[in-house]
Amino acid sequence: MQTKKHFDQHIVEEGFFGHEINQTTYNLARMNMFLHSINYDKFQIRRGDTLTAPQFLDDKPYDAIVSNPPYSLRWIGADDPVLINDERFAPASVLAPKSKADFAFVLHALHYLSSKGRAAIVSFPGIFYRGGAEKKIRQYLVDSNFVETVIGLPPNLFFGTSIAVNILVLAKNKTDTAIQFIDASGEDFFEKETNNNVMTDDHIARIVELFGSKEDVAHVAQLVQYDTIVENGYNLSVNSYVEPVDTRETVDIEALNAEIEGIVARQSKLRAEIDGIVADLEGGGA
Repeated sequence: MQTKKHFDQHIVEEGFFGHEINQTTYNLARMNMFLHSINYDKFQIRRGDTLTAPQFLDDKPYDAIVSNPPYSLRWIGADDPVLINDERFAPASVLAPKSKADFAFVLHALHYLSSKGRAAIVSFPGIFYRGGAEKKIRQYLVDSNFVETVIGLPPNLFFGTSIAVNILVLAKNKTDTAIQFIDASGEDFFEKETNNNVMTDDHIARIVELFGSKEDVAHVAQLVQYDTIVENGYNLSVNSYVEPVDTRETVDIEALNAEIEGIVARQSKLRAEIDGIVADLEGGGA
């Protein structure tokens, strides 16, 4: 429903589609459609396992996909010999690890994405730097020029987890091979509210502006060339490319040395005075 707000100036031809395995969430999603005045003939939300029983394989590709899949979910993976031939996963030539299905959800979304659309997927940060099959899938995504932007979010945004997650933005119509990285985890991008951090409309608007401009902003946004990504082992972590603000105190070495010299001089003078007092005491005692 939040995504729908950005389509008010566009004609939504086919409607809205959703896929959910949890019965309660499935019911709530359908109720939400009616509550937001989406007619029954303008949405299809189906229940089932997204990875092993996809519901919309014969439908058209979609121009806008948003997804918040479960993090590091276990799935059947390579134990099902048929999955490697699935048209969603086959192009990457490898399946997501059985203990971490994150990239299976990413490849699922990518398969449904139209040639002019974008997919925004809330992702566990570990998938952007871990090795093994996940690195191979990152290589496929980068070499195929599907990765547009990786956005690092503040911690403690979502109920149930305090980790700072990322948003992976995929597109099939990029005009160059560079990848944008945005660090939106700083205090300028959220407000503290009770037990959670909250991003206001202004914070979100700033991220959208950064995303749209693709301009470099010190300590916040960086457009990184393909060759640099390859040299860095297809690492897609935001903090590998956006240098954080150095909050350490700046020390003036010359001033510090002068202060130390002053302390040493005062210490020497004090030592001489103490030695003189001791000498006087010793002379009086004799």
